Amino acid sequence: MIKRTFWQKQIEQAWTHRSIIWLSGTRRVGKTHLCQSLPNAEYYDCELPLTRLQLENPEYFLSQKKNKRLVLDEIHRLDNPSEILKIAADHYPDVKIIATGSSTLSASRKFKDTLTGRKTELWLTPLLLDESVDVADDGLSHRFLYGGLPPFFLSTTLPDRDYQEWLNAYWAKDIQELFRLEKGHSFVKFTEMTLAQSGSIFEATRFATPCEASRTTIMNYLAVLEATFVAHIIRPFSQHRATEIVSAPKVYGFDTGFVCHCRGWTNLRKEDMGLLWEHCVLNEMQGHLQTRKINYWRDKQGHEIDFVFTKNRNYHQPWVIECKWSTSEFDPKNILVFRRNYPKGKNFIVSPEITNPFKKTYKDIEVMFVNTQQLLEELQSK
Repeated sequence: MIKRTFWQKQIEQAWTHRSIIWLSGTRRVGKTHLCQSLPNAEYYDCELPLTRLQLENPEYFLSQKKNKRLVLDEIHRLDNPSEILKIAADHYPDVKIIATGSSTLSASRKFKDTLTGRKTELWLTPLLLDESVDVADDGLSHRFLYGGLPPFFLSTTLPDRDYQEWLNAYWAKDIQELFRLEKGHSFVKFTEMTLAQSGSIFEATRFATPCEASRTTIMNYLAVLEATFVAHIIRPFSQHRATEIVSAPKVYGFDTGFVCHCRGWTNLRKEDMGLLWEHCVLNEMQGHLQTRKINYWRDKQGHEIDFVFTKNRNYHQPWVIECKWSTSEFDPKNILVFRRNYPKGKNFIVSPEITNPFKKTYKDIEVMFVNTQQLLEELQSK
């Protein structure tokens, strides 16, 4: 099994601030294994009728658990899951609880807003690079093709059937229980198409005919994919200049293995690596920073920046992040165009080739060449 040391530390740190943690993430991303690996924690599977029976009287249950650590896995299976968490936060602060689910807390209609200010939310992403590269003999290529869901990543053969079973279970168990959606075939088709077109600008009308759904329904589907962490909507960074793209988002699939599966890739070519590296860099930023507040930039002449990060919400000094599988692919043109409009901020080229970071200057614009670890150190610095 893969040790999730980084995430264990995140949970321990979160518990020092609040007694309730909401751990979200996609199906089979490793929430249950992570929770069961926590020391001195009592595990309760809310899918089991006996567990639900035990939790019917939250006050009595919690009164028996003083100074304990509890895992309430798949808590949305309870009739009123927010009740026990609210009671625990208000009246039993010595009881540490980690509750899990497949979506953001606000996405489930079973949860009320009574937990505002009472919980810490933690989003478990697919395997981070330092969790995966050392495990596989062929490093990044294996991580790209098999993806970052632990059971798929650890498979000895490409788990094509497992990907499809996952998509079907995602609809049957996560979507039907949390959202009022009909036409399962349309939603699954939309999910597959979104993953196949991952990393491109999203145009709802493209999906309407093949998915047999209206544009409004397509946008609703996209919101559901985002709420359940299966798609990430990357919105354009813009100060509403006439030359910029201001509304069209880019959409990324949550996992490179599913992107490859839905594109029909069973072997990776050199030209595939750049797109998949871009996905992994995004996953690293989202996992370590616990944020979706990452943008991209594009102007109407086609100049584009992969990711724009506004550190401390400083929109006047946006940081540029360009992902390059090989540093030889880098052309400074897009950064130079961007910096004519936004002259202040740092510029990064992130590549797996980099061991020691270095800087180069292009027409007075300084660019730092880094690997993912060095990028994260910069993004997390004060």
